[in-house]
Amino acid sequence: MTSRIPHFYNMTIEERRQKISDAAALPPPELGAWTQGGLSAESADPMIENVVGLHSLPLGIALNFQVNGRDILIPMTLEEPSVVAGASFMAKLARAGGGFHATTTDPLMIGQMQVINVVNLNEAKLKIYEKKAELLAEADSIDPILKKFGGGARDLEVRIFDNSPIGGFLVVHLIYDVRDAMGANAVNTACERLAPKIEAITGGKVHLRILSNLADRRIARARCTIPVKELAFESVGQISNLPNGQIGNLSYTGEQVRDGIIAAYAFAAVDPYRAATHNKGIMNGVDSVVIATGNDWRAIEAGAHAYAARSGRYTSLSTWGKDNEGNLVGTLEMPMAVGIVGGATKVHPAAQAAVKLMGVKTANELAEIIVSVGLAQNMAALRALATEGIQRGHMSLHARQVAIAAGANGELIEKVAAQMVAERIVRIDRAEEIMKSLESGK
Repeated sequence: MTSRIPHFYNMTIEERRQKISDAAALPPPELGAWTQGGLSAESADPMIENVVGLHSLPLGIALNFQVNGRDILIPMTLEEPSVVAGASFMAKLARAGGGFHATTTDPLMIGQMQVINVVNLNEAKLKIYEKKAELLAEADSIDPILKKFGGGARDLEVRIFDNSPIGGFLVVHLIYDVRDAMGANAVNTACERLAPKIEAITGGKVHLRILSNLADRRIARARCTIPVKELAFESVGQISNLPNGQIGNLSYTGEQVRDGIIAAYAFAAVDPYRAATHNKGIMNGVDSVVIATGNDWRAIEAGAHAYAARSGRYTSLSTWGKDNEGNLVGTLEMPMAVGIVGGATKVHPAAQAAVKLMGVKTANELAEIIVSVGLAQNMAALRALATEGIQRGHMSLHARQVAIAAGANGELIEKVAAQMVAERIVRIDRAEEIMKSLESGK
């Protein structure tokens, strides 16, 4: 497979489909779910309650990605313009430095059991540890299929909370290897099974028994190095020292772009107000692949933001700096609880097509791809902010949506969008005015 497909943006939808089919060596029927909407109302009915229909989102392909030496075409599902293009372009720059290098930890999830009404918390804690081997063996026996593939109970931890609004209680953590599953069902089932035994040991009551979405034992990491010369570019825009906002060439050296990205990261590192938007840019990339593969994007979001605040202060999930040769170096580390078995990933045809396109064989491999996309999208946002501003590229794509909302169709869409971008006024009322002017021939 190659993830380099020149002029992909300028192709028709049918041409893009054929190119993807050829590049991935997958016949068109394998990717047919994307052209047929993915689901029928009948197949959606058992997935959630009170089904009345379907809701579609655009699905695009991010190009140029090389993760751990392998070229990958990456499906991304979202409604926000500039994300797919931004990630693809940053992946192209990253190729010059060897692409993305990603790793994951073992797929360990945490199940929590809240034990209330305990007379002596310290005594109960030690009693649980005394029975640790017995409890782990019980949890290990619940899912023989998972155990067959190398998963199962790994550890048990006991924490004391003695200053809660209801007084003191224990929290027992079951550390569970879920292999290629997201793991919620397996972990919740194990906690339910252990609850009566823990009550018998402690004399208390096991109240909540639930998976934690702060999956800080299941971490994905990615890094990339961008040669500084690859960062230099020229763009057309308004130059402040020219009279009357004249248009000219904006030129940026690689060092300027590199230092601008590092300075923008530094802002997010120290200020939670900036960090929230900075991390949202990361999640633009992460969530779109998570959604395309039928995984739980809400769980990923919750875990990511909790992890960003683990020091007691909310901060950036990524880091940006330079190496000894002056090249830009980026890293991203975050929880990544995704699966390729069970849930919507196995029942949604479009999700199955996404997994097949990327050629992933394990959940860890999927996590490595997703964290690499997050890092690429983060770099795209920082590069835009540090140079010509986020609005220029974003609004040029958004302008087409505004033109369509104003009623433009066919060739009129591009004409209306182009004029709004040139004027730097991207609003529906202006789109309507331009449309009327073009239609009247003025």
